Amino acid sequence: MEIKETEIYTTADVEKILKISPSTMLRLLKSDKIHAVKVGKQYRIMGREILRLVSPDAEQAQTYQPSQKAGSK
Repeated sequence: MEIKETEIYTTADVEKILKISPSTMLRLLKSDKIHAVKVGKQYRIMGREILRLVSPDAEQAQTYQPSQKAGSK
């Protein structure tokens, strides 16, 4: 399943994508490891949050500028 950055997912969707239990999902939400918006009694999660959770280095890689190696011209 492709995760779309601008798509909005329910907790059930995220549980299926990440293959985690509802209790693990709740723990991620409560510990702020995944950011969500509460709508009534339910949470909504942006796709970019799922991507950030599964590949935290991807965000850093976009802004990373490697320096020149010493001795290379």
